[in-house]
Parts: sequence; structure tokens; C-alpha cells
Amino acid sequence: MARIVPTTKNILVVAGDPSGDTHAAGLIKALKEKDPELSVTSIGGVRMQEVSTHFIYNLVSVGAVGFAEPFKNFFLWLKLIRLVRRYLEEKRPGCVIAVDFYGFNHQVLGLAAHRSIPAFYYISPQVWASRPGRAAKIARLVKEVLVIFPFEEEIYKKAKANVSFVGHPLLDSVPAPVVKPDIPEGHAFKIGILPGSRKSEIARHLPIFVRAFYKIKSVYPDAKAYIFAVPEFPDEKLIPALENVDKYWSKDIEIVREQDYRIRSTMDFAFTCSGTATLENALMGLPMAVAYKMARASFAIAKRIVKIQYISLVNILLKKSVVKELMQEKANPGALAQEALSLLNTPPKMAAMRKEFLGLRSMLGNPGAAKRAAEKILNHLK
Repeated sequence: MARIVPTTKNILVVAGDPSGDTHAAGLIKALKEKDPELSVTSIGGVRMQEVSTHFIYNLVSVGAVGFAEPFKNFFLWLKLIRLVRRYLEEKRPGCVIAVDFYGFNHQVLGLAAHRSIPAFYYISPQVWASRPGRAAKIARLVKEVLVIFPFEEEIYKKAKANVSFVGHPLLDSVPAPVVKPDIPEGHAFKIGILPGSRKSEIARHLPIFVRAFYKIKSVYPDAKAYIFAVPEFPDEKLIPALENVDKYWSKDIEIVREQDYRIRSTMDFAFTCSGTATLENALMGLPMAVAYKMARASFAIAKRIVKIQYISLVNILLKKSVVKELMQEKANPGALAQEALSLLNTPPKMAAMRKEFLGLRSMLGNPGAAKRAAEKILNHLK
């Protein structure tokens, strides 16, 4: 049978979580701007679906995270791997682009390598946090790793990978902090609630964060909370978790969905699930407390393999404890509210935290990460 010649005008992009979906969508737009004839097939979420030529499956809505939970989706994984295999064999794309989500994507990269289809990794897995051996595996499977943190470049060079630091894509979307006036007496505090972007994270964090907010409200009766939700979880999926909170009244809490950070940038403080949201907050100068709870089995495994001191990207990048981190049982309403009130009651502490955040932008390179990544990929394909 005659060999099917790959076409550089057809590529596959795969992501599996909301932040990866957002950054992959930005990369797809940048690729199409540079080459309007490009046909992009994707597996990811609603943001990628909006900008792709063809969309295979909403993997982001599955919300598999942690160490044990992906096994629950074994048969779905199997089905998707078969779909990817068939796509690679029938369409012979010019390249495959993996975006984070190592558990699924390393299998996709293996399928591509076996068929001599070039591949790229944009936004690499956090090999610096756990399982550093993954860097060498990725190096063998891709033409280039396009990293978004400056310290990742050295890690992949040691693994003998072709690697480039392209900058962080959040610099193109998150507004710079503005100087806020002194808080007047009787100010109605705005408290942001960011429980996470996956089903399990929302179920564990949302009730705790809401209860912590009501402890603040007992001190500041005019305070109001804003839950920042992702498109994958409509109100009907959030309300049940809220109704389990004894004091919940809808007039006290507003559910927000936005893409431009306009409302979030007006918050005075935020309870935040560990993840990309912590870096978004810091880039806006938004004081916060960071919490994370996971299944006991996953936490037991994490303690054995995670090699870093901090869980929030802010503390990791600044290499010190700037924001309070609360894990597992310590992530409770009383402790969270105590940290929030210690800041809300002490404006100089709030100002000091914001000042620490200012150095982050210069550490993350320059705006234009997606455009630089797109240019490198297209140059390889030529």
C-alpha cells in the first residue's frame, strides 16, 4: 500500500484540563493567524472547540486529576487512545502538539513517535515538582519542548531535550495590578472564591471557602463573596455544594464567569485552590490564602513523590512563603478565615503582599508566549 504523505496543513492538539484548554486555545489562534490555511483538530475543552477546525472530544469535562482518579476513566482513556490512533493513521497530520496533562498525552506522543509524526510539548508537565524522570521520556518523544517557566529550560537541557523558554501566556491576558486607594472605614469587602476547575476540587473546596467567607461576614456584615466558576460547571452543578452550607443565602454570594478578569481584579482578598489561579491572582496584585484538599490515597502518594516545599506557584517562583498555604485538615474554614482577617484588618500586611507580587511579571518573560511557540512549531514544519 502506498504511504500516505503527511501534510503540514493538518495538526492535532491535545489538552486535558481547563488551564491547558485556555492556553491551547491561545496557541491554536496564534497558529491560525500565522497560517490561515492550517486545519486544527483537537481534543480538549470548550475554549479549544471554539477555535479548532475539527473537535474530537471534550476531555476537560471529565476532570481527571490526582493519582488515583484517572483509573476511574480507564475505559474512556482506551476509547480516546483508539480514536487518536485511527486519526494519526488515516490523516497523517504534520505534527501533534501536547499541552500539559502528561498522563494521557505521553500515550498520544508515543503513538505519534511510533508513526514518525513529529510532536511538540507546549506547557510541559511539572517535572520539577515530582517524577523528574518524565523529562527524559518527553525529550525522546518530541522535537521541542516549549516551556513557560524560566527554570524549566535547564531541567530539559539536562534531559538532552531541544527546549525553548517562550514566556508565560498569562502575561497576555491578566491585567497588571493597579494602585488601590486606602480602604475607607465601613468598606464592604469583596471576597473572591476560587474553588478549582475540576469536579473533585470544587466538591472539596467550595463548601469550606463559603463557610470561611461567612466567618468574615460575621465580622464585616456588608462583605460579599464572588465565586469564580469555569464554563465546564454551570450553576446547577455548583448550587448543590452551596446548599450544603448552613448559612448560605444567594444574596450574599454571586457566581461569576468571565474571561477578562474585570470583576476579579476588584476583589480585596481571595480564597484560592492551588493551581494556575494563584498565579493569576498574584499578577493582578490580589492578596489570597491558598488551600488544597485531595483524596487520602492521593495525598499519601503525593507526600512520597512531591519534591518541592510549596504548593502554590507564587511561593514556588518567589522561593519563599509569601501566601499562606493550607493542606488537607489544615484547610478548614476557621484557619482560612483567620488568615483572611489578619490581612483585611492590617492594610500594611496587604500592601507588603502586593509588593512581593510585583516581581513576578519580570520573572515570566515577555508577552507573546503563544505567538513565539506558534512560530517555532511552524518553522519546524517548514
